[in-house]
This record gives sequence, C-alpha cells and structure tokens, in this order.
Amino acid sequence: QVQLVESGGGLVQAGGSLSLSCAASGRLFSDSAMGWFRQAPGKERELVAAITWNGGSTYYRDSVKGRFTISRDNAKHMGYLQMNSLKPEDTARYYCAAEALFAPISTMRGDYWGQGTQVAVSS
Repeated sequence: QVQLVESGGGLVQAGGSLSLSCAASGRLFSDSAMGWFRQAPGKERELVAAITWNGGSTYYRDSVKGRFTISRDNAKHMGYLQMNSLKPEDTARYYCAAEALFAPISTMRGDYWGQGTQVAVSS
C-alpha cells in the first residue's frame, strides 16, 4: 500500500513557477514508478510526467517538455514536480500517483493516488 499527499498548488500568473510536492508513506513507494497527472474541468485526466522507481528515467508529455521537471527522493519518501514558465492551459488539478510498473513509464495509469492539489494560472 502507498498513501500519497500532494501540496504546493496555488494561483500564479502566466510565466511564473510553482513547485509541487508529494509525500508518500508505505514501503512500496521506493519500488514504484511515480507520476504526476492533471485533470482540467471537462477534460480527461492526463499523464504529465513520470519517473522510474530509481529516478533513472523520466517521461514528459510534449506540452510540458522543457518547462516541468519531475524528481524524487526515496530516502525522504518524497516526489516533486517543478513547473516553470506556466501557461493558462496548465490550469488543472494535479495528482500524484504511484504504480508498480513493469512497462514503459509513459504508459503509467496509477495504482495509488493522492487527493490532488489545484493549480491555476492566470493570463
């Protein structure tokens, strides 16, 4: 079992930055891939970024490449998403997820989920 709690969301102007954190508990976290998903009103949830259990490989959806950075610290049971050059279209609720994944991390769907944190980017 993995429990996840996100923090760090908020309101920011376009071009600004936010740093999201994901606090994990449960011994499976360090063995699990971790990802950040987002869901905007009226839209499907989408995978934004993912990282392998050991941080050795990352995935980003095209729209955030070069702007977002995913990282993790297994010793601290923490995951992070640094978001720079934010755009209004990044506005969504962001969720941290973990999954015992034996496939490319770009296919991650999430077995364990946090409650999400809201990100709003004004133009």
